[in-house]
Amino acid sequence: MSLRVLVGCKRVIDFAVKVRVRPDKKGVVTDGVKHSMNPFDEIAVEEAVRLKEKSIAGEIIAVSCGPQQCQETLRTALAMGADRAIHVDIPVKDYEALEPFHVSKILARLAKDEKADIVIVGKQAIDGDCNQTGQMTAAWLDWPQATFASKLEKGDDGTFTIAREVDGGSETIKVKLPAVVTVDLRLNEPRYATLPNIMKAKKKPLAKKTVAELGVDISPRVEILSVEEPPTRKAGEKVETVEDLVKKLKDLGVV
Repeated sequence: MSLRVLVGCKRVIDFAVKVRVRPDKKGVVTDGVKHSMNPFDEIAVEEAVRLKEKSIAGEIIAVSCGPQQCQETLRTALAMGADRAIHVDIPVKDYEALEPFHVSKILARLAKDEKADIVIVGKQAIDGDCNQTGQMTAAWLDWPQATFASKLEKGDDGTFTIAREVDGGSETIKVKLPAVVTVDLRLNEPRYATLPNIMKAKKKPLAKKTVAELGVDISPRVEILSVEEPPTRKAGEKVETVEDLVKKLKDLGVV
């Protein structure tokens, strides 16, 4: 039986952009800044496409929560090979306070509505670095979860064998479907969307929903008090000999 895969795709500030703190210190500057799909979510989309190429997955549904610009991120997912997309429209003002708690509820509701067999998301987003959405989604659904996946293999008994990154190396587990998987960097290398596929993506279905339609309350649960840039690093100093180094360290009171 072919699986229906739900993939999360978050729009984030591009990894190559130098992030600047807003003057009010309540967030970072996003206006006029290049955005792209979260790199870990790109890996999630790529893995879903590879499952479809192996005839394991039958349909891939890409999901993104946020303002209108999120549709650009979804079109990228469609160009990579997703079959259709769902944009959960959230105004910019509300989106700034959106938390993994809220996103996980949205993904869980969509997974039920779409009768998904597996939810695949990046292990974290490079903006918040929370590493919470996948785990919370599994909790809302009461599904097994496999986090930090670096290898996926479909079994014949309706299970997936998954190698996952842990502090001491790698751990291999088996999960029954339906399940939630969060992916790590070593799982694959995402493909570039070709021009013909980018053109085809424009014709693929992209549905628009609201949190009200999904019955999800996105009232803020966390208040951001202040966002600060990291302190400027002091310049280093070169010394000629080991003796000079030891003397300098003693002068600084380090040794």
